[in-house]
Amino acid sequence: MTTPEPGTPSTTRASLGTPGVGAPTGAVPFEQARLGPLTLRNRIIKAATFEGVMPRGTITQDLIDFHARVARGGAALTTVAYCAVSADGRVHRNTLVMDGKQDAELRRLTDAVHAEGALVAAQLGHAGYVADQRSNRMPSMGPSTRLSAPGMGLVKAATPAQLERVLGDFRRAAQVAVDTGFDAIEIHLGHNYLLSSFLSPNLNRRKDHLGGSIENRSRFPREVVAAVREVVGSGVAVTAKLNMADGVPQGLWLEESLQFARLLQDDGHLDAMQLTGGSSLLNGMYFFRGEVPLRELAATQATVVGWGLRAFGKKMLFPEYPFEEAFFLPFARQFRAALDMPLILLGGINELDTIQLGLDEGFQFVAMARALLREPDLINQYQSKGRTTGLCVHCNKCMPTIYTGTRCVLADAPEPALH
Repeated sequence: MTTPEPGTPSTTRASLGTPGVGAPTGAVPFEQARLGPLTLRNRIIKAATFEGVMPRGTITQDLIDFHARVARGGAALTTVAYCAVSADGRVHRNTLVMDGKQDAELRRLTDAVHAEGALVAAQLGHAGYVADQRSNRMPSMGPSTRLSAPGMGLVKAATPAQLERVLGDFRRAAQVAVDTGFDAIEIHLGHNYLLSSFLSPNLNRRKDHLGGSIENRSRFPREVVAAVREVVGSGVAVTAKLNMADGVPQGLWLEESLQFARLLQDDGHLDAMQLTGGSSLLNGMYFFRGEVPLRELAATQATVVGWGLRAFGKKMLFPEYPFEEAFFLPFARQFRAALDMPLILLGGINELDTIQLGLDEGFQFVAMARALLREPDLINQYQSKGRTTGLCVHCNKCMPTIYTGTRCVLADAPEPALH
């Protein structure tokens, strides 16, 4: 087991019981709640999880069914991930691009979610260093020139002209989301994707007005947030998925991420922030925690890449951290104490008591991912069946399934015959 990076949050049972630092709202999980202009039927959101059912970026019935199941299962809002704003910003070729070419199919998706009584968000982003350039057959970009393992080679520093184009891509993608019936937009400011990488001192080595201080490093991400809000107006909720910490040496950490969060709050363009951490470039387990299914991951890759994962994966990309319920809560408390705006608690939430704890501590919403992969109807089970915990064991064996349709392998297992 790898020793966690300094500053890694720890959430033992004792720490989960720590008195809250936010202003208690008196909120309960299954009441209606406001998210900007929206009224959500409860306070539980399905966090973005790459669905793995978009071959060559096409919207399939499987993608529609994925989100309809979550909506039918009781979540108030489900998040479509990952919606690239441009072809070069895809994670790989099997990633949806919000370019206006599939509006009718996107409308089918949003209509299906709405028919189940839930709302739907589009997670918009540019993968930056995490974009697989070989799969996409086009170069990506980052704040500075560097080698990238997920990028399959050298990723060059973005020019001012390229960044202006990306800003326009976010505008176009936001308009597509509005036109096709999405209720909310989540801007990806986490996991060292393009916007997140601008914030990180170990990745952003620029010498111009976009590098150096946190104020400079935050300029481009803030421009994107402002541009998205300008496009969508006041009728669509705009949130951001924000890294509290990158989980890597010399990466973004609380001291500067709190400063950035205050800037975003003061800008006034966001209706809420969802608090996350980790790096899809350098430390993918920081936002998963638990066992690393390295053998299964390696089996999904080409021979050379698979060999590399087996040999170096745990040391370079997938260090192992123990799973703990609500593992981001200690860090998120720092944001709740410092900010007035609505915040969404994320990270290892599997129990109804944890949801209530987050609300008691002043978080307006909680977001769940793996627990709803295991049981898309878990929220209904909580509400009407007296359940208090999910079946997810956080084995992370869902991770390798992103190439064949993201799912829980335990939910796939056939039930034994009863005699």
